[in-house]
Amino acid sequence: MPRMTHDDYTDLPDEVFEERLNGADLYFEVSGPEDINTEDSATENSTEPPIVFLHGGPGYNSYSFRALLGDRLAADFPERRVVYLDQRGSGRSGALEDTEQGGDTLDIDTLVEDLEAVRDFLGVDRIVPLGHGFGALVALDYARRYPLHTARVIVVNPWVHFPELAYTLLAEASAQRSVPLEDPAEQIRSDTPEGQYPSIGAARIEAAFSLLNARDLLNLMQFTDAPTRMHLEFTDAEGQLAGGGEVQQALVNQGLWEFEYPPFLTEIKRPVFVIAGAGDRTSYPEQVGWVADLAGGDVTVLNTGHYPWLDDEDDFIEALGEALTR
Repeated sequence: MPRMTHDDYTDLPDEVFEERLNGADLYFEVSGPEDINTEDSATENSTEPPIVFLHGGPGYNSYSFRALLGDRLAADFPERRVVYLDQRGSGRSGALEDTEQGGDTLDIDTLVEDLEAVRDFLGVDRIVPLGHGFGALVALDYARRYPLHTARVIVVNPWVHFPELAYTLLAEASAQRSVPLEDPAEQIRSDTPEGQYPSIGAARIEAAFSLLNARDLLNLMQFTDAPTRMHLEFTDAEGQLAGGGEVQQALVNQGLWEFEYPPFLTEIKRPVFVIAGAGDRTSYPEQVGWVADLAGGDVTVLNTGHYPWLDDEDDFIEALGEALTR
């Protein structure tokens, strides 16, 4: 399939929404059949529950996923509506400082409630959260909190254990700089007063980024080759949606690098499907393993990186189709 241009993307038939929901200005686009599965519709006359794409970053956007894969999703899954949501403070949604909560802190609970507000606004009974990277946290926790409104949950290269992710990044940065791996965890634990939580993840990530800047380190670990990375960067440039630092900082203020979601994975009662890229060393195998072991995730491993639709669109579409129907 030829890569879509910006003009192709803007000509796609869809509905564009900019709504004040859950105290935030949220931007989302909806494409697909108009006869959606609403709370009042008869099941036998309804289309399948819509997919809601939850981008990563944190603080990224849904533009590139829509621009690169939107027409393929419409062609291969004509019975599905797809919702492309720019999460709170990200992409074309309003700034964090303009939300009722403010711009200093942000948490997973709030992002989950934003998703529930979007579902309620659209009037659909159930959705399929499709979370990528950091967005997998939102998808998984939505399924945990709202099982009756979740048909199934699909995560792509999930991040669920941030102190472990920070260790993985530190180990790679040390290897790239050819220096011994020095994990600050033991020193942080010994220096932390009794009764206080040791900020191990934050110390690890600070050490990692002191060895190699965040952008270069993540590029090394997430992309299979330079042309793939440049393809995404070119699409991002077309979207003119650079940013996301405010969202990242707000989550860090709330303790993102200490966040360990695995204990909550056992509470998820809906089917969980994982699409993993073997070349994404930020997620596979450790982060994927948590979801597989504790949430009973059905894992499909592709020979791709962090953005599998960039490396092998056909394999990703096939894996997504299986996750939607198994």
